[in-house]
Amino acid sequence: MSANECPSGQQPKTYDSAFLKACRREPVPHTPVWFMRQAGRSLPEYLKVREGVPMLESCMRPELVTEITLQPVRRHKVDAAIYFSDIVVPLKAIGVDLDIKPGVGPVVADPIRTRADLDQLRDLTPEDVWYVTEAMGMLTQELGSTPLIGFAGAPFTLASYLVEGGPSRNHEHTKALMYGDPQLWADLLDRLAEITSAFLRVQIEAGASAVQLFDSWVGALAPADYRRSVMPASAKVFDAVASYGVPRIHFGVGTGELLGLMGEAGADVVGVDWRVPMNEAARRVSPGKALQGNLDPAVLFSTREAVEAKTREVLDAASDLEGHIFNLGHGVLPTTDPDALTRLVEFVHERTVR
Repeated sequence: MSANECPSGQQPKTYDSAFLKACRREPVPHTPVWFMRQAGRSLPEYLKVREGVPMLESCMRPELVTEITLQPVRRHKVDAAIYFSDIVVPLKAIGVDLDIKPGVGPVVADPIRTRADLDQLRDLTPEDVWYVTEAMGMLTQELGSTPLIGFAGAPFTLASYLVEGGPSRNHEHTKALMYGDPQLWADLLDRLAEITSAFLRVQIEAGASAVQLFDSWVGALAPADYRRSVMPASAKVFDAVASYGVPRIHFGVGTGELLGLMGEAGADVVGVDWRVPMNEAARRVSPGKALQGNLDPAVLFSTREAVEAKTREVLDAASDLEGHIFNLGHGVLPTTDPDALTRLVEFVHERTVR
């Protein structure tokens, strides 16, 4: 297939992969599998190459990013790779004073609470993230016909980190700003949507076959608040990359009540956490969307028989979907046995072979 027959930005060699076919709701040879956080702390080879290297620094070394991204593809034989990075990388790249502290997460030195604080957020340029372009070029060469998924944090989740100053259980400062100064909130999310859009464009132009927008904390919102105060910014991001023709995935945690709205925001694929069965998720999401999910990551700590039984439940619930990508309902937990993930990929492939 020539490049001219693929959508703009799409890699010809990956176009007919099971993963991209499922994203497009086309018939597949088997249900494709990949895992959020598949490249990371659950792998001993990851811990070895990351030893002594701070998280943000590791995201800025193209050779290291390439090796880490490839590790789960080699080990687990997953149907797609996801680019190794962190959702705060574009914020760091534009000069926001933040760090990722072990055991805590991203910590922002000067939280955004006033209009003057918005000055921290300048436009992102490709030169700011040159290492992403370089690493993705290396990865697409190594991956061949295996698709590479790019990703970014969604405006709400990035805003939550910036306003709270770090991870938060209740998002007090975030909601106080959203309700108390809706214009400042809208301007903050709009600026983050611009930054996120630019970051995704860089990844697609460097070879990403699909992109996923992570809205990790948006499950903290009621549907009306999501529609009014968050959805416009997420929709702006999806619109910004629509012309490339690559599948756009939208995922959040605890978003059972928001699934329909998250689909409306513009995603081609809606990620589902483990709290909602796939057939029920399909009912909540409007037709014309593929779904991704949704085995509880904690199930992998149980027996092999239990893992297979729960996996069958997910596959059975997804059996009538037009497009289904098997994934966990959230990221791989750090102490997960890597062999359990390898066996899970094999089981899904064998059980769903067409």
